[in-house]
Amino acid sequence: MIDQRFIHANGEYGELTQCFMDRGFKSIFLVCDSAIKFLKLNEYFNDLNSKIKIIRFSDFEPNPDYTSVEKGVRLFLDNACDAIVTVGGGSAMDVAKCIKLFSSMNQSENYLSQEILPNEVPLIAIPTTSGTGSESTRYAVIYYNGEKQSVADNSIIPSVVLMDFSVLKTLPMYQKKATMMDAFSHSIESFWSVNSTDESKEYSKTALKLILKSMDSYLNNEDSGNEAMLSASNYAGKAINITQTTAGHAMCYKITSLYGTSHGHAAALCMVKLWRYMSNNLDKCSDSRGRDYLAKIFSEMAEAMGEKTTLDAIDRVEAIMDKLELKAPILKDGDLDILINSVNPVRLKNNPVKLEKEDIKYIYQKIFNII
Repeated sequence: MIDQRFIHANGEYGELTQCFMDRGFKSIFLVCDSAIKFLKLNEYFNDLNSKIKIIRFSDFEPNPDYTSVEKGVRLFLDNACDAIVTVGGGSAMDVAKCIKLFSSMNQSENYLSQEILPNEVPLIAIPTTSGTGSESTRYAVIYYNGEKQSVADNSIIPSVVLMDFSVLKTLPMYQKKATMMDAFSHSIESFWSVNSTDESKEYSKTALKLILKSMDSYLNNEDSGNEAMLSASNYAGKAINITQTTAGHAMCYKITSLYGTSHGHAAALCMVKLWRYMSNNLDKCSDSRGRDYLAKIFSEMAEAMGEKTTLDAIDRVEAIMDKLELKAPILKDGDLDILINSVNPVRLKNNPVKLEKEDIKYIYQKIFNII
């Protein structure tokens, strides 16, 4: 992982300005979603425009499309910007990462079909949610012809991250809940991933403890809770950057596209039912470290949550989901097959328990409370 510089702020951005000046930026490409207008950062960048030219790009939606990224690349190159700054949640960061990566590729060909060419374009990230941890990962997700495409390269990990917990003050409550559970799901999935390491597990443990300790304060919109949750999200992102996500995330994407459920909400629905299924089917362990190792990992996860057993930990997650009122949508006729067939087999390779089609069907049925 590249070395990252972290700037900690609470609505004060003098250190960020100095960072821009020290690097000699004359023109910044600002990738931001519409939520920036509710933040002090909006005024900051308006004022900064008197010193450094700011080119704004917001022509993208949640679950951003490839064509939006193409527009962003053209605008970035046409204005010969020195750096990319991204303000927002996962979608804004995904777009910014892809613009950075694609900006050195052949514009006359599909970027997704080309060999990745890392470049030195500076990328600075300012997360405005406490969920994705995207500011510390090498991954980006965009959609091409309606299908999810994952882009990955170490060069798209932002070199500078501004951690400003004041931005969480204006986040709508549903988004606060959903993004928190996204960070929680990242921590859990990374913990049990077949790619886990001692380092990634420490990140997961730290994130889980922070989330559970600061949850009430965060939901009450207190500064201490917001600061802790932003940090927890970052630790969870660092964990996922090492391990990648597993079957829970592979199963959640179509729920979001079919029902408009927030990503973090859908991820948590899948994660907890997947965890219960796997705890009952350790004999299907596919992690090369073995069944006993996986059972030990589940116990360590419970311990990190302050629980005595795996089932206690799972019950606690379900109780949290109930308290947050993050329920499953009502399954529509024909959608079960669509969901089952949407699961990316590549993501399943990271899962510690082997899942066949019937297993995935069973877990979806549990998610939607139809068995």
